[in-house]
Amino acid sequence: MILVRTAAAQASDEALPIYYAIERGAMIYSAPDTKRPMMALEFRKPVFLLDQKDDWLKIKTEGGDVGYVPERSVSNVWIRVSKSEKKLYVYRGTELIEKFPADFGVNAFANKEKRGSVLEPDHWRTPEGVFYIISKNPKSAFYKALVLNYPTADDAERGRRLKLISQAEYDAIVNAERAFRMPPMHTALGGFIEIHGHGTGAGVNWTQGCVAIHDHQIDELWKIAHVGTPVLIE
Repeated sequence: MILVRTAAAQASDEALPIYYAIERGAMIYSAPDTKRPMMALEFRKPVFLLDQKDDWLKIKTEGGDVGYVPERSVSNVWIRVSKSEKKLYVYRGTELIEKFPADFGVNAFANKEKRGSVLEPDHWRTPEGVFYIISKNPKSAFYKALVLNYPTADDAERGRRLKLISQAEYDAIVNAERAFRMPPMHTALGGFIEIHGHGTGAGVNWTQGCVAIHDHQIDELWKIAHVGTPVLIE
């Protein structure tokens, strides 16, 4: 019976909208006010939306706890980038809310393996995988930039297997991911992969691995994307 209930609960949860914590130190409250804290909500931890009233969301955690969080503490915005379609898509849950033309790395047809350079421009590639926004830079050389958490632990595993990075560099990348910190950006794997401005709108391959969109479009994205926002690059 326990297994039956667990499976039923899981099926029920899968039908609920998924949000995730974008505020470090966010709390879940037992009532829609800040006087009755119940438990801490981990940064980027997914929760299921049950109901919404004013500026409060009634949510359920993966562990089954039910409580309330301020709307500002969570988000359901995420970004999908298609290299083949040369587009950046912005979603709220399952709803597509924005679509922008995008520029990519010099070699947009391959996945990123290591740091590119003037001598090796073929490796100025836009990486593929699941990332999130680790930092927002309002004073980028390319207008504004949303910095992604590349290299990830998966990239580190590949780099160690190919003997591109040391064990110490591997450990530093993995530990940064576990702690939701900026990963080392200066290893042989490369870094500072961003979604930034100064895009051409024509799908040109000119960046050093970043995704570039028009300045007015990065302004729109800036307002709704947060540190912690998921980014899928295909």
